[in-house]
Amino acid sequence: MVKQTIQIFARVKPSKAARTGLYEVDDDEAGNPRLQIVVPRELASGFINNKKENYSFRFDKVFDQKTTQDEVFEAVAKPVIDNAVQGYNGTIFAYGQTGSGKTFTITGGAERYMDRGIIPRSLSYIFETFQKYPDKVFTAHISYLELYNENGYDLLDPKHEATKLEDLPKVSLMEDSDQNIHLKNLTVHPAQSEEDALNLLFMGDTNRMIAETPMNQASSRSHCIFTVHLTSKEEGSATIRRAKLHLVDLAGSERVAKTGVNGTLLTEAKYINLSLHYLEQVIIALSERNRQHVPYRNSMMTSVLRDSLGGNCMTSMIATCSMEKRSMDESISTCRFAQRVAMIKNDVLLNEELDPRLLIAKLKRENAELRDQLTMATGEQLSEILTSEEIERCEEAVQNYLQDPDPESVLNIGHDLRKIQKCFKILKRLILEKAQQPLSVQQPQLSSREATPPDVGPYRDAETTRLKELVEQRDNEINILVNMLKKERKRAADVEKGNTSLRQPGVRSNSGDGLHEGGSSHHRRYNDHVTGHDKLAAASLENGHREGRTKRPESDSHKANNRQKTFDVPRRAGISPATAIEKDDRMKTKILGNMSLGRQEAFDIFMRDYRDRKKIDSNKETLKQRYSEAKALGQRLNKSKQKMSHLKNSLAQVTMSKQYEMESMGVADGMEGESQIEQEIRKEMNSEKH
Repeated sequence: MVKQTIQIFARVKPSKAARTGLYEVDDDEAGNPRLQIVVPRELASGFINNKKENYSFRFDKVFDQKTTQDEVFEAVAKPVIDNAVQGYNGTIFAYGQTGSGKTFTITGGAERYMDRGIIPRSLSYIFETFQKYPDKVFTAHISYLELYNENGYDLLDPKHEATKLEDLPKVSLMEDSDQNIHLKNLTVHPAQSEEDALNLLFMGDTNRMIAETPMNQASSRSHCIFTVHLTSKEEGSATIRRAKLHLVDLAGSERVAKTGVNGTLLTEAKYINLSLHYLEQVIIALSERNRQHVPYRNSMMTSVLRDSLGGNCMTSMIATCSMEKRSMDESISTCRFAQRVAMIKNDVLLNEELDPRLLIAKLKRENAELRDQLTMATGEQLSEILTSEEIERCEEAVQNYLQDPDPESVLNIGHDLRKIQKCFKILKRLILEKAQQPLSVQQPQLSSREATPPDVGPYRDAETTRLKELVEQRDNEINILVNMLKKERKRAADVEKGNTSLRQPGVRSNSGDGLHEGGSSHHRRYNDHVTGHDKLAAASLENGHREGRTKRPESDSHKANNRQKTFDVPRRAGISPATAIEKDDRMKTKILGNMSLGRQEAFDIFMRDYRDRKKIDSNKETLKQRYSEAKALGQRLNKSKQKMSHLKNSLAQVTMSKQYEMESMGVADGMEGESQIEQEIRKEMNSEKH
């Protein structure tokens, strides 16, 4: 239980004059907001006039004329809504004389979106808060009650527009044994989204009683109570939290002697003032601690708001004041009423209860699960084949389970293991059909010879591609090893026969490694950078083949092709062949180091059979082309800069010569415009910029 006093706020209605000088908003000695009102003494009353001139009222916060609707909502409504979502009742009501801005504060204006009042902003914030708790299930229901001439009417009744007011069913009060108030003939409508809630609000506002009075062009002639019923429940729990959020727009009090109304307006004013009088009586009784009886039943409005006033509710009040001179007395009365309201303490309780229906359903579900576990533990399983009716029931149970949005739904098929296996098969079939649907739509129809087997999982294609690449890599390595083995055998046979062809002057031997004197130029013919796959393949082959081996002479055609490939690209890029060869040689030495003959041959074969070789060549060509384009653009830019500099110098010379001529002729500077030469130079400069 939380004991909390009613929070009171004051809002000053904007007037034509920014500040009338009759009031001041400041803080008292304790730092609490304070509203001070000054009433000038009237000289017509004579010199002896003991009427009080200065009034000071404390509030939790005072909103001046420039306060926006958003600031009012943040300070007044937001804390109440946060507690309502957690399960605490809340009430926000506005009190003041007619024309002081109560309806604008609670409902808002219709001209601009930023003029929305507390009710539409609260609905938006409630559904935003629902999204912050995905582990809870929230529901919202809305009712809209109008109290007109001490009679209650349902503003959300669909018959409201087509039927006269006196023919509509009246909302009546009923009280149970626990003294809880129930409203008969008041409909409660569910709201699934913010749009549904706003539609209900707009429908109720169109049915309200509004009339023109001397004090207000659109005066509310009835009290309206907009109620949001909130429930929340955690998943898997039978505990429900309920809360009611009352947003009340009271009709304004008015002095009949001042307004001079008659007829229907006079009758409405009497009932409004009478209900507000009963409300003030309840407030006075609650503020007196020794008072035993609180007259809630004097008025229908006080009966409906019993919990909000001195009960289980977090209540906030907005006192709307008009600081014009003619309304000063009513504004002072409003502030006095707010001071009495601030003395009321409410005992706030968390509205939490066990839903018997959810509790019974939970116990039944647990009982069935325990029975199934016991049956499966004893091993009493049936062995007959399922009938067609049982299979249909399994199909229906699976479909209902998949279509049910409730996260707590279960697939209840009993303890029969045959049905459990059947349901698993049905689920598997549905998943496979779902996985095949996009393929049948996106891929064209294949012939029977090219038809591929159906996809059996989301990872099948990726796994197949990976295995194919692995097999292809292993095949390439095997081919390289076989070729190298053949070469080694041939070399050994030549050595045994005393073949001296390998001892030519161009060959040297060092620890079994032989390189041709042109070997350094051998790997210059490869312009491609080695990727991670190239290094891996070359290293795996070199580890087992570091023994001495000689380089097999290449064919003339292969050498010619490599030379052509080596010298073609530098010419296209504007680089000399010698510079390109040296640069490429340094790059390859930096990446590969001094390659042995076996490693060089392995690299040659790997690059020949590498499947992304064309892509690498294409990327290199594209890169070189972009480099050439960038270089050409740089040259153009330099030329443009030089030309712009020349034009600026020419313009400066022409301007200076023009000034000398004008001074010699005695013409004042600035009397004439630019000459034709200057215009042409500036035009050329602008064209060069673009």
